[in-house]
Amino acid sequence: MAHELNINKGNHTPRHNLPLDSEEIWQARIDLAACLRMAAHLGLEEGICNHFSALVPGHPELFIVNRLGWAFQEATASSLLICDFEGNVVVGDGVPEATAFYIHARLHKMSPRVGAAFHTHMPNATALSMVEGEPLVWAGQTALKFYGRVAVDDNYNGLALDESEGDRIASVLGDRDILFMRNHGVMVCAPSIAEAWDDLYYLERAAEVQLKAMGSGRRLLPVLPDVAAEAARQMREGDPESARMHLQSIRRMLERQAPDYRD
Repeated sequence: MAHELNINKGNHTPRHNLPLDSEEIWQARIDLAACLRMAAHLGLEEGICNHFSALVPGHPELFIVNRLGWAFQEATASSLLICDFEGNVVVGDGVPEATAFYIHARLHKMSPRVGAAFHTHMPNATALSMVEGEPLVWAGQTALKFYGRVAVDDNYNGLALDESEGDRIASVLGDRDILFMRNHGVMVCAPSIAEAWDDLYYLERAAEVQLKAMGSGRRLLPVLPDVAAEAARQMREGDPESARMHLQSIRRMLERQAPDYRD
């Protein structure tokens, strides 16, 4: 199901003089590799078809993305690619998957606020993209983290294999952070890698609990809108720091279980 992109490989000279081997950039590569590894551990990926990206620190015209043909559990900091928005691999051996490029390059270019974008077909959230009605019903506290932050793309157009489809997806996202892509999966967008990971994890947990409740056959009890909005506000206040600690925790787990992720 993965599609190769016709892209310019390697040795491209970027239009800036800042180095791409700084400690800050290497740290971003490590963090993104950690997220890919933990997503695999939790079963949030699908084969070699899903993709995570992040803007390169100090280089808003470049983004880091996982390479075509490598499963999430194989990801290492050095295996990740740095690409520009025109289809050039600036750093790295390999190419991105075609839909990864057309979705992520256009999303980062059109929405500079998106520092990290994680796209998966994770089972529970994807299941909610396949049923009628709003995906989340705001009946569980974890779901309230996303209250007022969700957009839904109701127009499945097949694979994103050109810039126009990437532009369309970015326009549907608008100023929201979570995009349920009907009949497809989800896109989680955030200012940072840590916040994208935190949202991805809790979105799948919220979807899992909702599906269990729906499966009981009993009526769900949504939280009152005013209470939901206040709970969401409370969560947003602490989210950046909580997300930072969440990412640190998965890195500690990986240090014990799979320390090669940072190679």
